Amino acid sequence: MPRVNSGGGWAAIWYSLEKSFKAGPVDFWRRMFSKNACKTCAYGMGGQAGGMRNETGSFPEFCKKSVQAMAADMQPPIADDFFRKHSVDELAQLSSRELENLGRLSYPIALRAGETHFHEIDWNDALESIVSAMNRTDPRHAFFYSSGRSSNEAAFLLGWLARIYGTNNVHNCSYYCHQASGVGLGASIGSGTATVTLDDLHKADFVMLIGANPASNHPRIITELAALRKRGGKVIVVNPMRETGLDRFNIPSKPGSLLFGSKINDLYVQPCIGGDIAFLKGVLKIVINADKLNEEYITKYTLGFNELRSSLQRESLDDLAKASGVQPQVIEQTGRMYSESNGAIFMWAMGITHHEHGSDNVSMIANLALARGMVGREGAGLMPIRGHSNVQGVGSVGITPTLKEEFMRKMEELYGLSMPEWKGLDSMSCIHAAHEGEIDFALMMGGNFYASNPDLNYAKDALSQIRTSVHISTKLNQGHVVPRPLREGGEVVILPTYTRDEELQTTTQESMFNYVRLSDGGMRGPQGKLRTESDIVTSIGGRLLPNGPVDFLSLKNHEDIRRVMAEVVPGYEEIEKVDTIRKEFYVSGRVRHEPRFSFPDRRARFIPVTTPKFELGENELILMTIRSEGQFNTVVYEEHDRYRNQSSRDVLMMNKVDMQRLGLHGGERVTVVSETGRLENIQVSRYNVANGCAAMYYPEANALVSNRVDERSRTPSYKNVRIRVLKW
Repeated sequence: MPRVNSGGGWAAIWYSLEKSFKAGPVDFWRRMFSKNACKTCAYGMGGQAGGMRNETGSFPEFCKKSVQAMAADMQPPIADDFFRKHSVDELAQLSSRELENLGRLSYPIALRAGETHFHEIDWNDALESIVSAMNRTDPRHAFFYSSGRSSNEAAFLLGWLARIYGTNNVHNCSYYCHQASGVGLGASIGSGTATVTLDDLHKADFVMLIGANPASNHPRIITELAALRKRGGKVIVVNPMRETGLDRFNIPSKPGSLLFGSKINDLYVQPCIGGDIAFLKGVLKIVINADKLNEEYITKYTLGFNELRSSLQRESLDDLAKASGVQPQVIEQTGRMYSESNGAIFMWAMGITHHEHGSDNVSMIANLALARGMVGREGAGLMPIRGHSNVQGVGSVGITPTLKEEFMRKMEELYGLSMPEWKGLDSMSCIHAAHEGEIDFALMMGGNFYASNPDLNYAKDALSQIRTSVHISTKLNQGHVVPRPLREGGEVVILPTYTRDEELQTTTQESMFNYVRLSDGGMRGPQGKLRTESDIVTSIGGRLLPNGPVDFLSLKNHEDIRRVMAEVVPGYEEIEKVDTIRKEFYVSGRVRHEPRFSFPDRRARFIPVTTPKFELGENELILMTIRSEGQFNTVVYEEHDRYRNQSSRDVLMMNKVDMQRLGLHGGERVTVVSETGRLENIQVSRYNVANGCAAMYYPEANALVSNRVDERSRTPSYKNVRIRVLKW
């Protein structure tokens, strides 16, 4: 395919126009301009400001991701006779992209153990089957899961239903992405979300972007990085892979940039996979040696710096350079650039969190920011780049195994509830329990819980052992058709639902900046027998607990749900009036513009962390799984990856030195083996990646990923997998 040397550009514009015309341009752009929050990443746009506007009023704000998602959601429904014609075996052979392109689900379907085809099922029968399964299940042997697609209202109801039912096995997709950010930040500053607003990005003069590729996954962040450099600021990119869009980007919404391109970074650092802690420690040593600490801030507003300093003194810069894979002079240059900044923002994504030491990675980023007083004032701070548009919101409103004490206490006091007190299972623990036959019921609201798991064979076996699996979904994915109900009496039920902009009532979503948007819904959905997520959850709750402490059938109105949320969800007090005054808001107590932190003494903590040690065998590489420009999470829209010049997804990207070391050449077909699995017929592709490192596409390469987790966050190590490459 044609090689590109810059992200964005005219190709992105033509792509957007092509997608809009294929979907129907009038309806497509009407939806894009509607007052609904964007359905893709958590950077956020839309809501009451209007489509393609962010919270500062900037227009136009959209990207290929939003175009891809909108066009996919506007597909016609799957034909009525489709499931009679195609067996589940046939469907299981389809790729993520092929399943996505089948169209929208528009009627409930079910598959019982031993059956070969899904069949349509009446809504009443579907709900009765679900409630019957829940009634015969010990709540300890059930779990409830939500993706970040869902609204705050539906997620709150689901969490409430689960806990009144009697289980704390409640979790969301963040356990497989940014849970390490929440844990690491929580230990350092007492709160697990971003400390900055979008406006702070406009005031900063330095950004360190670590383990993230927003050019592909959050393209609108690139606009902010280019603007920062244009006003004289500095951007450092830290990434084992040299990403085209992080070097140069032709920003479609900026005429000058569109024509001539924008340089995105001032320094590009390529550590080895897993070398982030060593690199960040080295940078902090440079800051200390340059006498650029904010001593007054450290004394007044933090604890633990002396212990951190002592631990750093036991490691030399040369040792840290070797462990990081970065030359000492590059570490020194990074330290000098950071030391000269006045307002620094640290951004990161799953290149930081997807390690067995992911939480420690985040703690080390916080250490570096705190050392110069960059947390607790405007124009500086910490910014985890979260993925799905409402992944942060579903966690805020209770889709988590452990509720905040304040949250639980208010629910008990105000509604007379007796909440389960035992420790709930996280995502990976639910998979282990299912593998042992200990999960009898699971309800998954959105997402593709199968493909997002590590060790796909293990995940398939685990999910197949669940007696009753319920999915609330808009389209088919591999999670519906690869795991099969194997236990006697087992069943999979798939319930069709509306997308955010098709909702029949207003809904809310929370961005990575802790900003809660109100979405109007109201767009035309596909013809068929769809129901909204909240209607499905309340219908289940009303049938399951007709005489319970909460009348779920009375909570079908979202304004009533928001009144409850305002009372019990910490920081969500303003949501009660959001429908009346149409004023969107920041979750209170999270943005840090003053150095007061969420601990009783209001002081942040420096957290000493251990430098990971690892050595490669003679024929080994360290693999990271990555996403392409043509996908969003587990959803694949395009088989090619334009920014990396890859024409297919069955590739192993590695550098020239490692190819020569292993006797490989570009285009050669190989087998890739890890301790967990193997992938056959993979094409070797030369790419600029750090020595000893390689990359393959997620979720296909999850077959190689171990189900070991970071003990602090319970997040799997998707980006730190030891592999061997076998020649054919």
